[in-house]
Amino acid sequence: MVQLRTYVFLDSMQPQFASFVASTARGYLPVRGQAALYVEIAPGIAINRVTDIALKKTSVKPAVQVVERAFGLLEVHDESQAEVLEAGRHILDFLGHEETDRLQPRILTSEIITGIDDYQSMLVNRNRSGMMLLGGETLYILEVHPAAYAVIAANEAEKAADIKLIEMRPYGAFGRLQLGGSESDIRVAVDAIEKVMADIDGQPNEGRG
Repeated sequence: MVQLRTYVFLDSMQPQFASFVASTARGYLPVRGQAALYVEIAPGIAINRVTDIALKKTSVKPAVQVVERAFGLLEVHDESQAEVLEAGRHILDFLGHEETDRLQPRILTSEIITGIDDYQSMLVNRNRSGMMLLGGETLYILEVHPAAYAVIAANEAEKAADIKLIEMRPYGAFGRLQLGGSESDIRVAVDAIEKVMADIDGQPNEGRG
């Protein structure tokens, strides 16, 4: 039985989010404004068949496919929200799941560091794939389970506030997100992240796996 860990629909990818995916993914690259779907399952090897179903049944294009032993992640996108949702319907039918069979997101770390030191910003920037964090700015760190919920956190944060998307890792045991900006903008972004996470229905998520 394949476990549906994460099922996330993004109605409109924000500019930084789309650019981040385009600069880090190895598939067909998205542009801002397109709709996207992220599906995370276990075991990971089954994501190959999930990708096959989505691409044969609809016109969506994949930007991300991660195949790990434990978990697998697929991103597909299209100009049409309806086409992306149709891909999701075919995926769920194949898996024998409903959207609400996904795990609820569980936030493990939500930390705001204000007035970041210049030297710490250098450490952050050496390991980032997105925007640069400057000394004096505020850094936000999110760790979430399952991992793919990091994507909706990043996209909703960018909708809500003028933030920088510094780093995002939506696969593996836990998802991680780093945002930068002014303290006021970061606090608005965090409120948006917490709201969207609370609004996601699914199965109780109390374990670590």
